[in-house]
Amino acid sequence: MFLGHFGVAFAAKRVAPRTSLGALTFAAQFLDELWPILLLLGVEQVRINPQMPGSLALEFIYYPYSHSLLLSIVWGILLGGGYYLLRREKRGAVVIGLLVVSHWFLDLPMHVRDLPLWPGASSPKVGWGLWYDVATTYIIEYTIFAAGISAYVRATRARDRIGSWGLWAYILVLAILLSNGTAPNERILAWSALGIWLFTPWAWWVDKHREYVGRITIPIERLTTS
Repeated sequence: MFLGHFGVAFAAKRVAPRTSLGALTFAAQFLDELWPILLLLGVEQVRINPQMPGSLALEFIYYPYSHSLLLSIVWGILLGGGYYLLRREKRGAVVIGLLVVSHWFLDLPMHVRDLPLWPGASSPKVGWGLWYDVATTYIIEYTIFAAGISAYVRATRARDRIGSWGLWAYILVLAILLSNGTAPNERILAWSALGIWLFTPWAWWVDKHREYVGRITIPIERLTTS
């Protein structure tokens, strides 16, 4: 799952309007933002295997700290708690925490049986393997992505050109990245995967140039004259 996580971040703006799209994107993609760092440190392992069927030629050998269910819950609590300490905003903190955990559940139908429930050799590994079917993978990814964009666009409006063109450029780049090929080796893969961090400040920047219009309000002058 790639675009789907961004789609959920877009949709979450309707639930947490005071929370920046940048923070929502950071939370929804946190497990994949952590993963390349742990790869480069040698803590987790992945193997590029062109013989694997489907849309992704990757074997996730060991990644319990970034992609186990238990640790995703722990990360969600930590990030949600950290957000609350910084912003004192309960709704945003809860949404941030849920977005972190949502990453694991969105990955579940796509991954093969490589997602651990907890760190350690005793953990069972789960996954439904839908990414073996390329057409199904693209349909699911783009459907969630489009639904999230629709929710965000209906809940916000551009204040200026950055809020409009910046958003659509962001969406276009993400859509193109879904069809990118696999890196030639694991180290290059890890370094290139770090690029996902760039979408957090980009989302924050775009969101700063848009305003939330999800709730219909009555102008104050109408209240005072009625």
